[in-house]
Amino acid sequence: MTDWYYADRQRRQIGPQPAEALAQRFRAGEIDATTLVWREGMANWQPLGTLRAELGLEDAAATLDFRIEPVLATPEPAATAAAGTHIDTHASATAGGYSPYAAPTAVMDDLQPGAAPVHGGDVVMAGLWRRFAASVIDGMVTGVASYALLIPLTLVLGISLSSLAENELAGAGASASFMLFYYGISLGLPTLYFAWMHSSRTQASLGKMAVGVKVVRTNGEPIGFWRALLRYLAYLVFTLLTCGLGVLISGLMVAFTERKQALHDMLCDTLVVDKWAYSDHPEWQQQGLGTVTVVVLVLFGLLFVAAVAAAVLMIGVLSSMKWN
Repeated sequence: MTDWYYADRQRRQIGPQPAEALAQRFRAGEIDATTLVWREGMANWQPLGTLRAELGLEDAAATLDFRIEPVLATPEPAATAAAGTHIDTHASATAGGYSPYAAPTAVMDDLQPGAAPVHGGDVVMAGLWRRFAASVIDGMVTGVASYALLIPLTLVLGISLSSLAENELAGAGASASFMLFYYGISLGLPTLYFAWMHSSRTQASLGKMAVGVKVVRTNGEPIGFWRALLRYLAYLVFTLLTCGLGVLISGLMVAFTERKQALHDMLCDTLVVDKWAYSDHPEWQQQGLGTVTVVVLVLFGLLFVAAVAAAVLMIGVLSSMKWN
């Protein structure tokens, strides 16, 4: 008896199951003709509808045509004005015989982002707002982690400094040690975080994972640890040398460059793309902001307005006070 596997709506591999069970699920409406199925001996995952005869579904699909249309030449994509997306045609230039149902192994690695790059489909670039939302989330993650380390350190070194207050030389050494630890954690922890996450299997930090984007080389390949490390250091140095203006400049470059690259992307040969770009399923790419991005932007906007209102109120209170 042949064992079959299929991908559910969450793209999880289900099986093994006999052909009869698969046919029952089809008739019950749990799966449909577009569901990807596979059995031993098949080179590719295939839509269930193309195997209706083998699965005994001729009667259930007599009036339906499940033939796959021939692959046409990739049309020139229309320009998009949406700030959150950009379609790239560089990947299309290398298109050979691309098929969205590329050959898998016995497990469904082809359904997971982060596998070896597959060329031939359009690539959705991550625009300004998706990247901004990701940076907000990552800023919260690294901020919480940094303060979780810095607060105990501050308490310990604060006690040490008070005990060394009478000795100027020892006190100066303790102060220097504290500043070294402070900046080491504040700058070092985010650097290691982004280097590790961007070079991991997901190719994305937690913020980028939340909004559905990843970091790749310009040819679609994953980036290594050292490239990811240098990429963040380039961003950090540029930001420090410009007294923070580098953040604004990077945002403008992402908004207006053809491939949505900031300066540190250009220096390190990287792109930020949708998580399904350069995968076996480019049709799953999202060409909009997405729910998570919209929620983050709305919350950030509300907090920003509240902060500005609080600052204006404070200035008004202080200006109305009489100072003697």
